[in-house]
Amino acid sequence: MTIFFTVLFYTFLVTSAIQVAYYIVFLSCFAVKKPSKTQGHDISVSVIICAKNEAENLKKNLPSFLNQDYRNFELVLINDSSSDETFEIMEAFAEKHNNIKLVNVKSIEPFWGNKKYALTLGIKAATHEFLLFTDADCKPVSNRWIKEMSSHFNNKASIVLGYGAYKKVKNSFLNKLIRFETLMTAIQYFSYAKTGNPYMGVGRNLAYRKEQFFKQNGFINHMQIRSGDDDLFINETANKKNTAICYSENSFTISEPKHSFNDWITQKRRHISTAKHYKFLDKFLLGTFYISQILFYTLSIILLITIFQWKIVISVLALRFTLQIFTIGFSGKKLNEKDLIYFAPFLEIFLIIMQLVIFSANLISKPKHWK
Repeated sequence: MTIFFTVLFYTFLVTSAIQVAYYIVFLSCFAVKKPSKTQGHDISVSVIICAKNEAENLKKNLPSFLNQDYRNFELVLINDSSSDETFEIMEAFAEKHNNIKLVNVKSIEPFWGNKKYALTLGIKAATHEFLLFTDADCKPVSNRWIKEMSSHFNNKASIVLGYGAYKKVKNSFLNKLIRFETLMTAIQYFSYAKTGNPYMGVGRNLAYRKEQFFKQNGFINHMQIRSGDDDLFINETANKKNTAICYSENSFTISEPKHSFNDWITQKRRHISTAKHYKFLDKFLLGTFYISQILFYTLSIILLITIFQWKIVISVLALRFTLQIFTIGFSGKKLNEKDLIYFAPFLEIFLIIMQLVIFSANLISKPKHWK
């Protein structure tokens, strides 16, 4: 029995070392990063919003886009075969604003339920070279959103990764979980980009040049995958030279979070289903971190219950949680999510459990449509 617990103990030390190394080498990169100074560009921007059955959200959110403090931009609104009044709402706004361009996508059997097809038509219709993407259920937190995101384009950077936050809801555990998962994802993709290995972005706040899209042949290499218009495209085309990150507070978008676990799980099933198509190195690094998380918590609980080498176990736990508090604290402050630091360990454990549930559900049946 002593040999068994000795093996568990050394396995715990190895997984803890992986966790500590991951926080030091990767996640802390964004935490300690200082904001880069940029100069505003007088470039023309096409803001692209693809909507499917989003009539009510468009009514609420489109004014925030139209009121942007930016000289030359157009709003490309794509109606992806909606069955509600989405297109009628788009037309009503277009009648009052001459910088709105409408793209009405009809259902075509080979591309039914495929957001990438609709987005491709919208990108082709866009007048300008610089494209800024968001969703119909999002709105910018300030009227400087376009200015802040577009300022990071330069002669090298043709891709800009932004932050898409979720609205805070008081006294809601689900809301904290959603925001914690969003924060941890952002810390990862910002940190990876900082280390020269950008692997994903979020469609709620993402920008790239039209030239970059066509250079990559658009979404052709993963058109058959229903989701991934954001992360799979970035995973395929981004590199350390052509990618910049933008995390100034005025550059954020904010979305209404899901209000039930079932709705959130359905959303995350679509998102997670694309990860298996990432590059091998990205899958290896992300998978190693996730597996080491599971082992870290599982083994530490077993060792503490059995009081086996408990002093060393507690010391290692203290080191790892100190790094976590440092990373989430500084990163959360930058992304206006600092209240989550107080719940980080508990939220992390629950998120690990939920991710296992989602992975298992995706093995049984695959998500079929983006909406």
